[in-house]
Amino acid sequence: MSNTVTNHTTSSSVMNIYQRFPLTLVKGKGSFVWDEQGEKYLDYTAGIATCNLGHVPKQVQEKITEQLDTLWHCSNLYTIPMQEALATELTKNSCLDKVFFCNSGAEANESAIKLAKKYAKDKGNPEKTEILTFTNSFHGRTGTTMAATAQEKIHQGFFPLTPGFHYLPFDDRESLAQIDVNRTTAVLLELVQGEGGVNPASLEWVKQLEVLCNKNDILLMVDEIQTGIGRTGTLFAYEQFGIKPDVITLAKGLGSGFPVGAMLANEAAAKSFHPGTHGSTFGGNPLAMSAGLATVETIMNEDILSEVKTKSEWLKAELDDLKSTFSSIEEVRGLGLLLGVQLAFEAGPFVQKFREKGILVLMAGPNVLRILPPLTTTTDELKHFILVFRQLLTESREFSL
Repeated sequence: MSNTVTNHTTSSSVMNIYQRFPLTLVKGKGSFVWDEQGEKYLDYTAGIATCNLGHVPKQVQEKITEQLDTLWHCSNLYTIPMQEALATELTKNSCLDKVFFCNSGAEANESAIKLAKKYAKDKGNPEKTEILTFTNSFHGRTGTTMAATAQEKIHQGFFPLTPGFHYLPFDDRESLAQIDVNRTTAVLLELVQGEGGVNPASLEWVKQLEVLCNKNDILLMVDEIQTGIGRTGTLFAYEQFGIKPDVITLAKGLGSGFPVGAMLANEAAAKSFHPGTHGSTFGGNPLAMSAGLATVETIMNEDILSEVKTKSEWLKAELDDLKSTFSSIEEVRGLGLLLGVQLAFEAGPFVQKFREKGILVLMAGPNVLRILPPLTTTTDELKHFILVFRQLLTESREFSL
């Protein structure tokens, strides 16, 4: 079996950072993408949970085109109407009060980390310098968000790491007793770990964590980079856990593929940011804001969230049926249309086999397939995916991948 990825180290001037699949994509529409040879693929990666409305959604395209004819950039020294409108839409549909806009998920998490540190100082708790994160988390690849990410493989080669982070096991109720409430200013967590293996947290653990944070004035910060903007069946995943975070971070699906990030905070935490404490040249850019506003309005106004619930329940049931039939599937887990299928063997060859059948999927760890359909995927597309998956599982049982 050949490798599923390739490195173009000799023919490209692009720095050798990404292990790319042997595929050049040149066009996308809806749930599909096309390569330079005109081959069509069902894209169940959605740009890694980014193209939540599918590729080139009409509503977002129209809004960006309109903005292209008026104003591209003006800097945050002036009021940006689209920024005000998107901030209002996000706060109206969440438990948060204020929004800071940036360009990516890593920047959003950097902003949250800065806010947490400033919050502790402003509350007269300078000794509260630590931020708690959890094993197998992923919060970004900047110097600080890499340190926040509790995965050793992400840290390799970059020591010394930014100090101030403490790691505990994910979804482990007993380990919460280890939190030093006198030194911890914030907890940063994903409610469903995406890169770490599609691991959903239990409701009981999350509620226990919220109680601990509220009791000790520790900011509860939820990384919704991958789970936000409808991916799990509600606009934000935290809604399904019955909690009220102090901070959430967004990116990926917020701009339908246009680079945009955001940090939302409640009034008490947001007060710690004022002119001079933080900023961004391109954050809240009119073009990015037009994409974000069209995306959120479309999801909220076109009944997409209820469709996600229906589609995800069907897909999960079908995957569970495959699990009951094929011993090569060990577990199916996730939330909404962020699903992971843990295999009894390495997932890489399966990713390749799917691609050969015209379907794009991802990995989340060595033996987990990550399935990320656009929220707008159709029933027929889902049925085709399950049909192909069943065929591949049958082949793997007969011939052994």
